[in-house]
Amino acid sequence: MSEPIESYKLGKVQVSVFETDRPNKLRIECFDGEFKSEFTASEYEFTNYRRLMNQRITQAYASAGTE
Repeated sequence: MSEPIESYKLGKVQVSVFETDRPNKLRIECFDGEFKSEFTASEYEFTNYRRLMNQRITQAYASAGTE
């Protein structure tokens, strides 16, 4: 398993960013201790829409606990 190129916390959610084999694509992994999710984003999206992405991650994990 590769090491993340970046890792940070969003409240209780640990976000890790990994490079992929595909050019200009990143794999984003999110884990709150119970739920794990993963998605890909382009480097452009990660750089320019990071705030929006972080808001959506936070909202998704907040609603996951209530379902």
